[in-house]
Order: sequence, then C-alpha cells, then structure tokens
Amino acid sequence: MPTTAADGSAPGPGGPTPRPAGPVTLQQVADLAGVSPATASRALHGSTGSRVVGEQLREKVLAAARELRYVSNAPAQALARSTTSLVGVVVHDVADPYFAAISAGAMGVAREHGLLVMLAATFRSPELELDYLARLRAQRARAVILSGSGFADRSYTSRLAAEVESYRADGGHVVTIGPHGIDTDSVNPANRAGAALAVRHLHGLGHRRFGVVSGPRSLTGVRDRLDGARRQLRSLDIALPPANIVDGGFARDEARGATRALFSRAPDVTAVVVLNDVMAAGVLAALRDDLGLRVPEQVSVVGFDDLPFAADLHPALTTVRLPLTEIGAQAMEMILTGPTIAPRAVAVDGELVVRGSTAHVRR
Repeated sequence: MPTTAADGSAPGPGGPTPRPAGPVTLQQVADLAGVSPATASRALHGSTGSRVVGEQLREKVLAAARELRYVSNAPAQALARSTTSLVGVVVHDVADPYFAAISAGAMGVAREHGLLVMLAATFRSPELELDYLARLRAQRARAVILSGSGFADRSYTSRLAAEVESYRADGGHVVTIGPHGIDTDSVNPANRAGAALAVRHLHGLGHRRFGVVSGPRSLTGVRDRLDGARRQLRSLDIALPPANIVDGGFARDEARGATRALFSRAPDVTAVVVLNDVMAAGVLAALRDDLGLRVPEQVSVVGFDDLPFAADLHPALTTVRLPLTEIGAQAMEMILTGPTIAPRAVAVDGELVVRGSTAHVRR
C-alpha cells in the first residue's frame, strides 16, 4: 500500500489528509491541529507577552502546518503586528448621553497623547460589535474600548473571546467597561451597589411597594443593576413580584409605555427604581401626564447614571451618579500603560444624589 497521499503528503491517522486547493490558510492549520487560529498564530510566529504556547501544543501545530505545507507570510505578519495611533471606542448608541460622556472622557485623554479615536455604534447588536472589533483589528488599531454592556449569551461570549485573543496575538489591546465575561482589562461601574443604594434610600423613606423599570435583560449591565435591586429588597424582606418589573428598552418612550403597564398591574406601587436616567424621564412623563400621579407626593422615582439633564427634569431626579467621564478616561489610561501579565480590574463607585423626585411615603 502507498505510504503517501497522491500529492506526496504524509497520511493522517485515518488515512491521507488531502492538501486543500489553493494557498493553505492559518484557519486550516488551526482546524487540523484542533486549536484556535490565535493559538496557531502564536505557535507558528511567536507568542505575545505572557501568552506562551506549550511545547507539546506547538509541536502539534507545526506538524499540522507541515502536513498541509503551510507557508507563513512573514511580511504579512510584520504588517499585522505594526500598530497605528488609532483607538476604537465601541458604544451601543451615540445619541445616548451615557455613552457620550464615556466617549468624551476617553477622547480627552487620547487628545493629550496624540491618539486618534474612531467611534462606532452597535445599536446593541452583538453581531455588529464582533464585526467592528474584526474591522478595527484589520485596520491595525492600537486598541479598542468596548464601552457598552456585554451580552448575556454564551455563544456570543465565546466568539468575542476568540476575536479578542486573535487581536491580542497581533499586538492589540482590548479594555472593557463593565463585565463582558472575557479575560481583559476592565473598568467596572458599581451597577449592583448603585441599585442597592437606590433601594435603601427609598426604604428609608418608608416605601415598601416597589416597581422596577428595567432595560433589555440580554445586557449584563442591566442584569447587574436588576440583581442589585432584587438582592437589596430581599435583604429588607420586601417582595418584588415579577409583574412589578417592566422593560423600558433603555428609551424614554418605551419606558413611558412600560410605566403605564406597571401601574395597570400594580396600582399600589409607591416607589419606582429606574435603571437609567433616559428611561426615568419617560417614567416621570407617564406618571404626571398619563396617570395623573404626583411625584413625589404619591410616587417616588430614582434613576441611574446622573446624566446632565437629570437635574432639569420636573421634578429634579434623584439618581445614582456614576463618574462617566472619569470611567472613559480610566479606560484610555489603561490603553496608554499597555497590557499587563494579569488583567486589571478597576472598580468605580457610585453615589446617590438626592433631588426632588423622592419623598417620604404618603399612601
């Protein structure tokens, strides 16, 4: 029997491994070796920083490369590893003041150090976020800040981790704002603790019947805020029925409709925790104009983030303040110092700002 394939390659364990038509790609080598493209790249072209490929795994990749007759393109590797002064900032919505404040903080630091910021909006699409990260990698951007909430989806998280690992293998740096379920430097706002602050404030004013206007629960930031409110209520022995949690879609008009739905199901609610200030504006409008309820005399409302307009609402909004500009600046500072052996996590505290939308319970 022949001991070589028709093209002269050595047979694989189950028979000859046909050589692919056309130039062999790194992906094909990775598939044959049973590793990720990023791991194959590091095994063939050298590791980046602390991410060293073990000798046994390296030999496995090299064997696959020999079997497929893979030829590394050294000039392409050198080009891929060069970086530019470009930093990508990926947000969910450029019109959202939350992301505008974070971006402003990042851009301020970038300007001081001669970096160019490219802003990209995903409209809360996980597929678009992955696409932007791949495009920025192709543009040899120095780094990327993922400033929107992560997505609570295992498939997405796995694909994001692979994309980030490939980006790192090419010398890039990724910083996330809030947890994304991947191994990166991160700046983490106090989402759980902030929501707990809001609940404790309202409880201290005598409120016992709560409602929550949430955002999309597919977002990890929303889940964290909702979890913080739930845990605090549980510790105070206060029930929060599922019917008392409505989705305001992180939008003013959606939150206005969600508030009407909440009070149609739970008209005895006296305190509403709203998981961002944009939705809180819609909640106040619904209570005042649609339901004829007085704030704070009949219903107290607490928002989250302390966006610039919060003090100008009627009544002025009690809210949990996050230093959003500082958060963006800290993320960019992490990029300037470069990646470290172990990922860094910076915790950012929130504080309660009491204004006119909350008062002692009266009904």
